[in-house]
Amino acid sequence: MAFGYKMAKSRRISRKKAETQDLSYITGLGAGLRRNSLYRDIWTFSPAVVLAVALQSSCYLALYMRAPQSWHAASLTLAVLALVPLFSAATLSAFRRNEAPVVAAAVAVATFFSFAVTFLSALRIHVSFAGLALALPVTMLIIAVANARFHKRLTARVALAAFDGDTLPLSLLAVSRVARITDPSADITEFDTVLIDPTHHHTREWSSMLSRCYVAGVDVMPWAQFLEIREGRVHVSAFEVSHLAYSPSQMLYARSKRLLDLAAVFLTLPVTLPLAAFTALYIFLRDGAPVLFVQHRRGFAGRVFRMYKFRTMYKGTGGGSTSVGDTRIIPGCTLVRKLRLDELPQLYNVLLGDMSLIGPRPVAEYVAKSTVRSEPKYALRNLVAPGLTGWAQVTSGYAESTDEEVEKLAYDLYYIKHLSFDLDLQVLFKTIKTIVLAAGAR
Repeated sequence: MAFGYKMAKSRRISRKKAETQDLSYITGLGAGLRRNSLYRDIWTFSPAVVLAVALQSSCYLALYMRAPQSWHAASLTLAVLALVPLFSAATLSAFRRNEAPVVAAAVAVATFFSFAVTFLSALRIHVSFAGLALALPVTMLIIAVANARFHKRLTARVALAAFDGDTLPLSLLAVSRVARITDPSADITEFDTVLIDPTHHHTREWSSMLSRCYVAGVDVMPWAQFLEIREGRVHVSAFEVSHLAYSPSQMLYARSKRLLDLAAVFLTLPVTLPLAAFTALYIFLRDGAPVLFVQHRRGFAGRVFRMYKFRTMYKGTGGGSTSVGDTRIIPGCTLVRKLRLDELPQLYNVLLGDMSLIGPRPVAEYVAKSTVRSEPKYALRNLVAPGLTGWAQVTSGYAESTDEEVEKLAYDLYYIKHLSFDLDLQVLFKTIKTIVLAAGAR
């Protein structure tokens, strides 16, 4: 009897050791069921990869054909270069939660591009370095845009772990198909992301489910963070100053922004000065002096400063918000406003230190006072210097009322919370797109 017990125990130990060695027991927790997730993520990059290969090949051939040496060498070069966006996409898809998608994409493309150039140099074939120099920024831009979109891409397979008070997140997530998990032992392998409330779910009751999510490769994310990623905004009523916990890189960037602002202003003077002179001359010829409009705006730490703009309305017509087809606007100045040429004098405000190139747009003092009375958290947007352009401006558009100002506050607080060089690059790209399309301004 004892012998049989020992044999059974020995078999159980042997089976357990075998499972431990090949890790098969982990599949019982959900591991291995997510093997297609990475392939699916890589597939989302496929349009960008195809576009990058096509454009970088065109750019390279455009310069190579000026003095073609060997079509065999050109074909080999294009084949090697085609691997750059492919490998970059594969690498970036593995770092979905990266907080700097644009910078990460630029680094990935630059790294693989350098490997490609090194490999081609080792082959000792003729390459056009001018063509390579033209192909690099094209590939970098396409993959950066694709990675920024991938970073915000949300799948349909999202679930919210239930908790007391989950009515608010469920209402905010109503536009998405979000399941609700009420049982901690429920199967989570059918989901890509499980949303939690840190206060309610970091408990013993839910710890087993969180562990199974980790093993199965299911993203676990606070529901508020999920909303921020999807919409690029915070939920104002749930936002607290304690959420502004800057990382060392954010602290460093915040301190260096002033130097970057000054450098950008001085480097662009050969372009901005002639544009400003032409705009001022046009306004003077149409409606005389003064050509500048000066208004008191609320800036950093609530300090009031004098902000300068080109005057685009007839003299004596008063201020206030503008509307589509506003008859107070000087003929031709609608285009000035759409191209943001009326904002050029604010570069002087940047030089003075009243403003930054990128930050929450400064509002008139009377607008700030009325909005703070409606929503006290509106004062938090003055925790950073106001900007010539900003995340709220390129994302949510023009505000005509106090309610719309509060709506834009959600985007301003998102910018302040996620302040980074990467986010400023995204604002810059969106601003250029807005100016090129002449959209937004009235």
